[in-house]
Amino acid sequence: MSKMFFKGRIDARQNFVKAGYNTKRDIKLGTDELPLNLVVQTAERQTEVEAILADTKLVANIEVNADKEENIRDLDGMLNKPKTTVFEKTPNRNDPCSCGSGKKYKKCCA
Repeated sequence: MSKMFFKGRIDARQNFVKAGYNTKRDIKLGTDELPLNLVVQTAERQTEVEAILADTKLVANIEVNADKEENIRDLDGMLNKPKTTVFEKTPNRNDPCSCGSGKKYKKCCA
């Protein structure tokens, strides 16, 4: 085998993709392509969950089964997403101080 025809490990990327990473990043949970899977115990609870889904425009497969434990964790996760914390930027050394003294930040509060 010559160096000219060596292409390297062709299947290495395929093994990496199958290693448990989310390959469907463009498809979001709660859409037609990837619906939520929910389990409720009564028909009344099913109507409540369907009303919540209609308000939030999410899609779900709801299973009514009295024998199984209620499982709506995916829905709770979609409704209660954590918000990103944003910190105020500290001023640079030569910017005016944020306390309002009129001095440079390096001379006042630094």
